Amino acid sequence: MWRSGCRAGVLLRRLNGRSASLGAWRWASTTACERALLRYRVGEKIHGFTVSQVTSVPELSLTAVKLSHDSTGAQHLHLAREDRNNLFSVQFRTTPMDSSGAPHVLEHTVLCGSQRYPCRDPFFKMLNRSLSTFMNAFTASDYTLYPFSTQNPKDFRNLLSVYLDAAFFPCLRELDFWQEGWRLEHEDPNDPQTPLVFKGVVFNEMKGAFTDNERMFSQHVQSHLLPDHTYSVVSGGDPLCIPDLTWEQLRQFHATHYHPSNARFFTYGNFPLEQHLKQIHEEALSKFQRIKPHTTVPAQKPWDKPREFQITCAPDSLAAGSSEQTTISVSFLLPDITDTFEAFTLSLLSSLLISGPNSPFYKALIESGLGTDFSPDVGYNGCTREAYFSVGLQGIAEKDIQTVQDLVDRTLDDIIEKGFEDDRIEALLHKIEIQMKHQSVSFGLALTSYIASCWNHDGDPVELLKLGSQVAQFRKCLEENPKFLQEKVKQYFKNNQHKLTLSMKPDDKYSEKQMQLETEKLKQKVNSLSPEDKQQIYEKGLELQAQQSQPQDVSCLPALKVSDIEPRIPFTDVEVALAAGDTPVQYCTQPTNGVIYFRAFSSLNTLPEELRPYVPLFCNVLTKLGCGALDYRELAQQVDLKTGGLAAAPHVLPDDSHLDTYEQGVLFSSFCLDRNLPDMMHLWSEIFNNPCFEAEEHFRVLVKMTAQELSNGVPDAGHLYASIRAGRTLAPAGHLQETFGGMDQVRLMKRIAEMTDIKPILRKLPLIRKHLLNCDNFRCSVNATPQQMSQVENSVDNFLRTLSRSKKERKPVHPHVVEKPAPKGPGRHSPFTRKLVTDPTFKPCPMKTHFQLPFPVNYVAECIRTAPYAAPAHASLKILARLMTAKCLHTEIREKGGAYGGGARLSYGGIFTLYSYRDPHSTETLQSFLRAIDWAKSGRFTQQDINEAKLSVFAAVDAPVAPSDKGLDCFLYGLSDEAKQAHREQLFAVSHEDLVDVSNR
Repeated sequence: MWRSGCRAGVLLRRLNGRSASLGAWRWASTTACERALLRYRVGEKIHGFTVSQVTSVPELSLTAVKLSHDSTGAQHLHLAREDRNNLFSVQFRTTPMDSSGAPHVLEHTVLCGSQRYPCRDPFFKMLNRSLSTFMNAFTASDYTLYPFSTQNPKDFRNLLSVYLDAAFFPCLRELDFWQEGWRLEHEDPNDPQTPLVFKGVVFNEMKGAFTDNERMFSQHVQSHLLPDHTYSVVSGGDPLCIPDLTWEQLRQFHATHYHPSNARFFTYGNFPLEQHLKQIHEEALSKFQRIKPHTTVPAQKPWDKPREFQITCAPDSLAAGSSEQTTISVSFLLPDITDTFEAFTLSLLSSLLISGPNSPFYKALIESGLGTDFSPDVGYNGCTREAYFSVGLQGIAEKDIQTVQDLVDRTLDDIIEKGFEDDRIEALLHKIEIQMKHQSVSFGLALTSYIASCWNHDGDPVELLKLGSQVAQFRKCLEENPKFLQEKVKQYFKNNQHKLTLSMKPDDKYSEKQMQLETEKLKQKVNSLSPEDKQQIYEKGLELQAQQSQPQDVSCLPALKVSDIEPRIPFTDVEVALAAGDTPVQYCTQPTNGVIYFRAFSSLNTLPEELRPYVPLFCNVLTKLGCGALDYRELAQQVDLKTGGLAAAPHVLPDDSHLDTYEQGVLFSSFCLDRNLPDMMHLWSEIFNNPCFEAEEHFRVLVKMTAQELSNGVPDAGHLYASIRAGRTLAPAGHLQETFGGMDQVRLMKRIAEMTDIKPILRKLPLIRKHLLNCDNFRCSVNATPQQMSQVENSVDNFLRTLSRSKKERKPVHPHVVEKPAPKGPGRHSPFTRKLVTDPTFKPCPMKTHFQLPFPVNYVAECIRTAPYAAPAHASLKILARLMTAKCLHTEIREKGGAYGGGARLSYGGIFTLYSYRDPHSTETLQSFLRAIDWAKSGRFTQQDINEAKLSVFAAVDAPVAPSDKGLDCFLYGLSDEAKQAHREQLFAVSHEDLVDVSNR
């Protein structure tokens, strides 16, 4: 997977941790971080490694242990933390000097077989032999990262063995290079008379990536701002340059970059460090000697005057305003990211400059009306050796380029003169505090991603994690020098000659020109071939096809057994009580680390049909337009000062036992530190009772931003849009899902953004409010610690008493509404009733849709109506989806077809979807879907195949759940732990006969 323009923002998103004090640690310690602090000593030798540093990081409840490998110099960082979801990663500094995509193709190819595990594609095979919570690989601009996580110690050792062998001892077979990178092959590999074309997974992935104008713009910002070395090229590969990469160059790149002396190992969690070090040393590092890697990225030579460049792109048919699709940004080169405090300061400064409606660049640029949204990659980027800051606008007219440049310069002058309000700085520091306390289930992955760039350039990753000391130092600098931040703006922006202005305008013939360049490249390659070369290509194509079709012996790979899966799930205690008279509130006591999580669900049953398409827009702007005495700027300030954010989103919740029944509503969610609970609930009270729908100009700004974000998101999520559309006519909920989150919503927002008079849309918001922001069909949920619950009950009760109630009950729009009590069970009392919509006359009908989009790759989906969650067939279908993906669709769609991805999945609502992603084919893929179904019907799979599919399914079923989200399935879907356990037992019981049976229904 290629990461372009990766973000390194103010700090880790959603950090979790508990505050601790050294004085509280005792010898009889119980947590992993306490044990590590007491166990390891600087200078200690452990399995070929020497400990160089042991540091407590109490704000994140972890102990950092740094080590180096004696004979190779490999670096290792272990973060001991009481977290069952343990993570490993190894990263290599990879610094290509051309855009042939060597590091990206290598990232794919090393996972295609290794010395110890020579079967084809062990990486994808392990997805079905493991209970991993995460497995992937990433190619960034200057490093390649291989992470995995799991909660099972045996699984950890298995995956570590596979990852180590793949990284250090890959087979790198030529046919694997052909499949994953690029190849010349006949359109029909069996017919040498058909024309030769380019094929390959990475080739098609990057063709898809380059259709994303935002991603392409970000790449050009980096390439032009840092032109002297590796950042001037595309690490993922330019589709026009990928065919220049040879197999021998790939092997050489591995030899020079994938060496322990150029590696950084990372482990996280509560598994013992000694076991990790022993396995890494014995299975990999002991077989190498130290070398001096020549991969260092030199400092960029600073410019003596600013530079300007202009590029072109394809027009965006989904974006509003065909004549206003120009993008411009102004970027500044910043200091080396290994200066940890300076990087921390500049990332905070970046947030002050661009985040939210109170920021100076939001006021100057977004509210100018010149464009639709900030330019791509806006803000601080710390993913290159020297960071940079970018700001600008997209969706502008070409004539306004100079106006935007002038606004940027003028805004910087204003900031230098006036500085920042104290409340904005406090709000930002509050955000850091709450993010440190918020507990994420993928904390290890967040950490390895957060430190990767700094560590890659020999910065100190432990210093990077000491957010508490960085905040303290930041406060001290502000106290000692009130103009501290203004001086930074003057130094790094106003007086910085290393300044890039990049503009991008649409060219109606851009796609045609790109296609012509690819055609010329192909012609050049084909014309250079001798008859013998062409014959060899034909034979190699047949050989690759035969290899892809050949059954694989995967017995060499380690695997868990179905018996390794926990037979029962741990139950979550929730209690339901009525507040403010008759509103049900679900209370879930959890170790939330001083943070309170509040949710509320309000039904849409009475909302008229004509208003439904506007519900997503209503949700998006509700918390951004102001309320009560607060205008939209003041509301944004209070949200940042007192909460971790307020959000609203439409939900369509399928029933667990009937395909034609669903619940519709809006979920409101927020969280805060316990000391701020009254303030957070007061904000919700004001939003529900006194929302502001009069700020027409700001509403127009929000509409443009929403439309632009939806348009920009299509290239990355095309398979999801295709799946929603394909399922639209198969169940009553399908139409509403398309309305809320499908291409219909993208097109609606485009039309609204293009309207000259937006008042008719604004007038719809109060109409929606009447049906939504009241207590009529409303329920709440709170997750908090036991000590907080008394305070929570009072605050929620007070909030509910402020809400309005209809004097007489409104009739639902749909005549058929069924009342379904929430399940009773241990710890659950006074169950609430959910009002679900059903349609007894609904008849599913097949529908075919083709969206013409300006992409050189396709997204294909086919949906089938099957069985609801509670039905035994649902468990069989869930196993079948994984079985079809692993044993059929992956081979047909990715390996043979060259798509970046493809497979099958089953939704909670019983819709079975076959899909492909960034696919050079369309009708051929639909034929692959048919063949996969025929394969399933024939039952050509073994018990071992079924067991592997079960492992993969249980890896998802048993994925860790954060304390903030415990009990959420019960609150939203009425799904009890007893029902989950019954479904679990159905999954265990799925047999070969069951799978053939559901395939033939």
